[in-house]
Amino acid sequence: MSVLRTACPLDCPDGCTLEVEVEEGRLVRVDAPGAIRADGHTDPTVNPFTQGFICKKVKGHPARVYSPARVMTPLVRTGPKGSAQFRPASWDEALDVVAARIRVALDDDPATVVPYLYNSSAGEFAAGPLSRLLWGELGASAVHHTICAATASRAWELTFGSMLGADLLDVVHARLVVVWGANPAISNTHLPPLVNQARRAGATLVVVDPRRTAMARRADLHVAPRPGTDVVLAMAVAGELARRGLVDHSFTEAHVSGVDEYLAACRAWTVERAVEICDVPEARIHELVELVGSRRPAFWRPGWGLERNRNGGSAVRAVLALPVLAGSFGEPGAGVHLHTDHDLAWDSMALRRAVFGADGERSRHRADPAPARRGVNQNRLGALLTEPGDEPPVNVLFVQGANPAVMNPAQAKVLAGLAREDLFTVVHDQVLTDTARFADVVLPATTHFEVDDVAVPYGAYVAQAMPAVIERVGESRTNDEVAAGIAARLGFDASPGGPFDPSLDRLRSLLLPAGVPHHVVVREPGCSVQFRDLWPTTADRRAHLVADPTTGEAGDAATDGGAARVPRYAELPSPHASAPLALLTPATAATINSIFGEADSAPSARAAVHLHPSDAADRGLVDGQAVRVSDGRSELHTVVVVDADLRRGVATLPKGLWRGAFADGRGQGYTANVFAPDALSDLAGGATFNDARVEVSAL
Repeated sequence: MSVLRTACPLDCPDGCTLEVEVEEGRLVRVDAPGAIRADGHTDPTVNPFTQGFICKKVKGHPARVYSPARVMTPLVRTGPKGSAQFRPASWDEALDVVAARIRVALDDDPATVVPYLYNSSAGEFAAGPLSRLLWGELGASAVHHTICAATASRAWELTFGSMLGADLLDVVHARLVVVWGANPAISNTHLPPLVNQARRAGATLVVVDPRRTAMARRADLHVAPRPGTDVVLAMAVAGELARRGLVDHSFTEAHVSGVDEYLAACRAWTVERAVEICDVPEARIHELVELVGSRRPAFWRPGWGLERNRNGGSAVRAVLALPVLAGSFGEPGAGVHLHTDHDLAWDSMALRRAVFGADGERSRHRADPAPARRGVNQNRLGALLTEPGDEPPVNVLFVQGANPAVMNPAQAKVLAGLAREDLFTVVHDQVLTDTARFADVVLPATTHFEVDDVAVPYGAYVAQAMPAVIERVGESRTNDEVAAGIAARLGFDASPGGPFDPSLDRLRSLLLPAGVPHHVVVREPGCSVQFRDLWPTTADRRAHLVADPTTGEAGDAATDGGAARVPRYAELPSPHASAPLALLTPATAATINSIFGEADSAPSARAAVHLHPSDAADRGLVDGQAVRVSDGRSELHTVVVVDADLRRGVATLPKGLWRGAFADGRGQGYTANVFAPDALSDLAGGATFNDARVEVSAL
């Protein structure tokens, strides 16, 4: 038995240090190392945010490494699309087939090749820096990562530029903690113990969420607005802060632009209008105003839930404006955390020069520059596959680190597109996902336990070496190794030392010349205080409450959906007889997006629709009853859970579940995202999952 140290790169802000046990070459246990050494001192090689425990999904990761669904060899389709009928193939045969189809599509139009690359749960090297350069060199369509975080990140950029987020470890010093549109108990599990520590020291906890989450149940104030109305609530609070004289003018005069114009817009959103639109008690709004305007230091933790509707960008901007107006910065325990967004100063140009030559822009293997690339919004994949209109059709779809069959909105369109016989689909993944079942070729991918890498989480100020702890399972290869195999077949040099050589030592020497020790604390706790250590990177080093297109801050309408100078509210989808319930799709404690969904191949209690007791009673439904969920076009069958933690008019279905969780022979093989529209949010072309509307009825 060997006990080894590595780190977790999964799509989570925490970035835990991991301690694993390996017996006879097999991974048998994953856990957290102790934060305190035997001598009583803090272990400097452990991410302090890990706090001696890890989530149960990562504890169960060995089951995924050795899952019956693990792809062990390349596979070539032998049956109908979606049937998951394959035969094993060699890597040479599989890559020959893939490269040949790509070459034909490139000759037709490079835009018809769509590399759907996500890799949000990969280490820095596993994410495929060489792979991205190859697809760009080929002129393939560029798929923009808009399905998650794009809207909120753009709202942050409009407000603060690229200022880093406040350190979550500093929340223990706060006297007020505001969690708005986030559910840390599920997706940021190491934050709640720190918030509890702050509360024991006298801090007040506020949670704004349509659901009474685990954190909301322990909150001193829980405000539950109608989904999609957060912008109205936040602007009403801002207007009331101004009316009560609670705006910190000394801070805003020194550090904020656009205050007068922003507050003028907020005056239209009175508390009375917020009560009507958001459907929250007036007293709770006034209590929220009082806390925001008076409690210091205040730590704000907005989440990604804010962005998942047509008003998402405006909502995030309006929520970020509140700590700005209240001057909640400049001391430990104060500030706003959306993400830390730090890096290790990668020398990306060194890799570009190694691939493309001295200028880093043109390949040594092309007489002309690579062709201009078509941009594809990730949320519109289904429409592109089935309704291309004047756009070039998709002839080759290459999926890596993603599962669009269940993760994308407009699922019915996505599944119809994947079923096209004329579409050649390649999936490179660790397990046979719902998307892989439609593939023509499936390629086996490594897990983060099998390849050396570096983990840089987006919520903790650390970076960690991530050494391999087991040999590769099956014939798995990394993203860049697959890219090199394709590149070699398309006439590029992927030999050792060549431009597309994927060896990790070469990539590390180019991107990280100085190397990375086992553990790096990027910023010590207490050294990430915004407006003291960290500053907005706007031209005037001020926070901006108004987006002025003439300065270039708002971007263009194609990217930002015509970003308004101040946040605005668009009316929500009107309830109607066939679909009166707003559908939310929260994360679960057992999945990370759709990762680990293979464990839910049969219906389970978690594959259930939740309803408020009054909504269930109105429909004559009882807990555990078999029900139909429908939007009038598509439906799925599951069971109902009567849940008093929801507000009336809201239903929930978990995100990330696979089709097998609902495949009971009576539904259509869909998941929650069949109800999600593929319309885009008001900023950065983000997803609008929470604009879904459904009805629930007895089967």
